[in-house]
Amino acid sequence: MSTTNGPANPPAAANATTIKPTDLRGILKYVPRFQGQIFVIAIDGSIVADDNFSNLLVDIAVLRSLAIKVVLVHGVSHQLKELAELRNVTITNSDGTGVTDAATLDIAIRASARVAHLLIEGLTQNALKCASTNAVRALPTGIIRGVDQQFTGKVERIDKDFLMELIDRQVVPIVSPIGFGPDGKSLRVNSDLLAAELAEALHATKVIYLATALGLVIDGKVRQEVTLDVLQKIVQDEEARIAPESLSKAVHAIKAIETGTPRVHVLDGRVFDGLLNEIFSNEGVGSLVYSNDYAQIRKAKKSDVRMIYNLTRAAVRREELIFRSQQAIEKNIDQFFVFEIDENIIACVTLYFYPDKPQLAEVGSLYVMPFYHNRGIGKKMVEYAMIVAQERGATTILALSTQSFGFFTNVCGFEETTKEILPEARLKLYDESGRNAKVLVKHFAK
Repeated sequence: MSTTNGPANPPAAANATTIKPTDLRGILKYVPRFQGQIFVIAIDGSIVADDNFSNLLVDIAVLRSLAIKVVLVHGVSHQLKELAELRNVTITNSDGTGVTDAATLDIAIRASARVAHLLIEGLTQNALKCASTNAVRALPTGIIRGVDQQFTGKVERIDKDFLMELIDRQVVPIVSPIGFGPDGKSLRVNSDLLAAELAEALHATKVIYLATALGLVIDGKVRQEVTLDVLQKIVQDEEARIAPESLSKAVHAIKAIETGTPRVHVLDGRVFDGLLNEIFSNEGVGSLVYSNDYAQIRKAKKSDVRMIYNLTRAAVRREELIFRSQQAIEKNIDQFFVFEIDENIIACVTLYFYPDKPQLAEVGSLYVMPFYHNRGIGKKMVEYAMIVAQERGATTILALSTQSFGFFTNVCGFEETTKEILPEARLKLYDESGRNAKVLVKHFAK
């Protein structure tokens, strides 16, 4: 959406009149990509206090109207410092990363209640159902370098079932940076960390940090895009290159991506239409941190045979995949590619080339462990197989499927065709199997 013709901070009611048909067309082309996905949006307390806050809530309402699921996390550092000054209380830490004494915890709880109320009030004005939650279970951080952190907490677990029930009922969960220990007592938690933990638990596809900087400031300027490996190296070896106000976002962006979130955005929450521009345009307005989509995919080795066999047994029982013995897998191990997390294989796919038709390749035996469903891993495996096929000269790729043909057509862009496209030997095997699989094809652009 364009920001060039509107006032810097128009009232929320005026937002609807500034949306043009061309803006809507630009947004709608992204809807199939994001529909039904979960975005964790982390809002700094300073953004809640900004004049653009009401506009930001309208943008969140737009996301919900497009069937994008939203979970809101908020910070309280700005409000905590204001309230401490008003009450003449000296706080030990404002962002939940250092020592939290009893007085600071008390102020943080009060500030959190105020911010949560402002979010509820604003979302209600935009006709959205919402609920403030107690979904964060925490433990005391304990003693670090000889210093007792007192009431500072670390996330033990997220009550995923509770949050998903709210989401399924079209309720926007609001998660405060206050966790609850085993005894039910409150602990202060850093909101940047909390956003990453939520994204991991909910299998979110994006974390969006709304702060008071234009993005991640590295070497004195905003970095529009940065890969995970580059950012990891900077944080580990050259932390001084990152502006102090960007460091927490950088560290927790790394954590989010390492634990399965594909994309993390950092942008200025004070920019009118900034959230929509970041999500619904190729250019964006902030910083995008992303992983190498195929870094965790590799060719299978003979030592992987048993893991691949065990991985696919459940799919064989459901007749999703053809049975292959360990001997058969080992014999054809050069056809397999695997997706690895923490040295554990969680997905596999095969790529086969026909000796008499080198321009033709077949992708098969695609399987992803159920726990890792809905994270785009299956799509990455197929895309990687297609990249390899193209590199080896194939112009067309096939897939045969009995139960996952919708995935290949709707997600991977394959089209249904007839079995006559199969080479003679493959056609014979197809007929002998009796599975009556759908034959799917995709032609590579020249």
